[in-house]
Amino acid sequence: MDAHRLSRRYFFFGSLLAGAVPRGGFGSTPSLTALGYKSFNEKLNIAGIGVGTRGPAILRGVARTENIVALCDVNQEKAAGAFKTYEKAKRYTDFRKMIESGGKDIDAVMIATPDHVHTPVALFAMQHGKHVYCEKPLTRTPWESRLLLEAAAKYKVATQMGNQGYSHEGTRVAAEILWSGDVGEVKEVHAWTGSIYGGGAGRTTPPPEEPVPATLDWDLWLADAATRNYSPDMVQRWRAYLDFGTGGSLGDWGVHILGPANLALQLGSPLSVERVAVEGVNQWTWPLRSHLRYQFPARHNMPAVTVNFYQDMPGDVKRPEGMTEDEPLLPASNNLAERGRPAPPDPWATGLPPASPAVAPRRAPARAAGPGRVPGNGALFVGSKGYMATCSRGEGVWLLPASRWAEYKLPPELLPRSVNHQMDWVRACKGGLPGCSEFSIAVPYIEWLALGAIALRVGGKLEWDAKNFRFVNSEEGNRLLKPYIRRGWELRV
Repeated sequence: MDAHRLSRRYFFFGSLLAGAVPRGGFGSTPSLTALGYKSFNEKLNIAGIGVGTRGPAILRGVARTENIVALCDVNQEKAAGAFKTYEKAKRYTDFRKMIESGGKDIDAVMIATPDHVHTPVALFAMQHGKHVYCEKPLTRTPWESRLLLEAAAKYKVATQMGNQGYSHEGTRVAAEILWSGDVGEVKEVHAWTGSIYGGGAGRTTPPPEEPVPATLDWDLWLADAATRNYSPDMVQRWRAYLDFGTGGSLGDWGVHILGPANLALQLGSPLSVERVAVEGVNQWTWPLRSHLRYQFPARHNMPAVTVNFYQDMPGDVKRPEGMTEDEPLLPASNNLAERGRPAPPDPWATGLPPASPAVAPRRAPARAAGPGRVPGNGALFVGSKGYMATCSRGEGVWLLPASRWAEYKLPPELLPRSVNHQMDWVRACKGGLPGCSEFSIAVPYIEWLALGAIALRVGGKLEWDAKNFRFVNSEEGNRLLKPYIRRGWELRV
């Protein structure tokens, strides 16, 4: 099959774009307006849920053109900055009261709570007819992922997962290079990241307990998680804890780093996932270091592929022929300007005033590849005709060795280019094209990532039966497909 046909075959955006624009223009179709979609000349009334850290950053992505009408956070002290920025917005502690009392005054919500609260908040919002933007990794478990997919289809609202790399030029260029056939058949991917966000993993002692601060509603912070005594470390480093995060870095940078691979290789459901190596296993937090290996079947005319994800571990990678030992494996971020493809603003930025230090992005420093070293955040695609690498959320892309990249001419643009990731969702909320990471696209991706979180806790090679939603060889793994949900927080579509 020639490169052009290969590209067209994997142009999955085509199914989203076909027939998506109403005949009379955006927001003109009665069925859309009845469902809460507004026309482009109307402002959305948006509520932010979880505005202590990441929330303000995603709100800035829409605040220039839309109304921020309500804010909700269980920690009044951490939310003080957002409350000051949006002084006219109503303030809440309980998202349920906000959505119920807000009624028609709220069109959409943006969710930036810890991972374990994503599903109950997103589900409740959709059940009340609100459009939903939810930060990655969307859910902790495969069961929650499928629940949100079912809810989005039932309640017919606009959705978006906050994996900003899907809106980036570099991610789309990477897919176009692979589909062009210039790197050949990709049967192997290696992806790296550094230590777990915020530290705190690999505990050898129980987390310290303290009295609950007066400014925090601890019971609401726990939401559907099991009741326990307050620990400041859990609040500060929640991503590292088994009950609140998603496999440590797997649910943080891993979602970004593996995004170009998921898009370009159209990965779908894996056949298996295996914990190849692990360090720092304990009963409270995710491991310190790990190596996961996914096996994906052949897809269309793409061959079976093995995807490796290394958390703070070196990878066993054969360097491309002609590449010197001091040449980095991963490209610099936003390296496409030299090719006449100036990248859009950093996905974390919005063209508005810069974030305060409290919400500034935390970037792991790029480190040289070598014995015992992790080469920063990024992925390496091993093809039959050469190697391609991406960095971070997909901002950078290049071919290896560098001499090949210097002479390489980028293929024609095939995928549509995007505005910033939040406005990509706003357009969908107004009856326009669906978001590039709407739940129908995001859920299959997050589902296979979440299988890796289970593998981090269960040894052996776990064989996955996606159709029947079970591991065929691990009842222990099957018990982890659905999270513990405490009484009063039951989740039903």
